[in-house]
Amino acid sequence: MEDLSLHILDIVENAISAKAKRIDILVMEEPKEDRLVIEIKDDGIGMDEAVSRKATDPFFTTRTSRRVGLGLSLIAQAAQETGGTVRIESELGKGTKVTATFQYHHIDRKPLGNMIETMTTLLLGNAGLDISYTHQKEGKSYVLNGRSLKERFKDRSLTDPEVIQWLRKDLKEGLAQIGVQG
Repeated sequence: MEDLSLHILDIVENAISAKAKRIDILVMEEPKEDRLVIEIKDDGIGMDEAVSRKATDPFFTTRTSRRVGLGLSLIAQAAQETGGTVRIESELGKGTKVTATFQYHHIDRKPLGNMIETMTTLLLGNAGLDISYTHQKEGKSYVLNGRSLKERFKDRSLTDPEVIQWLRKDLKEGLAQIGVQG
């Protein structure tokens, strides 16, 4: 994958497959500490300890439709290439939290990518889920909550062109205010 936003998209798709109803996405940029953290937490079916330990192995998957599971192994590889790590905390019936840490200024760190398009895709494509996105950079925060988006536009479809335009504008302006470009 070319950028980290695609890894976020992939992990959220895993959470959706795990029957999550709530998904919290946190991106924390700490350039002064030379750290980038991506955390995705869900309330899906979770994994037992044995599955959780194997989750970053590219030749392991719980899916029956294919024999490899690349999502978590690829983000783990991307983090490790920068001197970072991936930690998976999961409990059956309670959900999963994936935390990927990257060395912020490492030459091999992939760019964050287009978070505006990633979040637009996730929020509009999964209107039945409670997805929240928090982006922090150097002590400043931007928060977008799918629940408040639905309340704001309760009489309209989230796929209404005006809603989509508002969402993209809010993401662009909110991220710009904390020093992040899309």
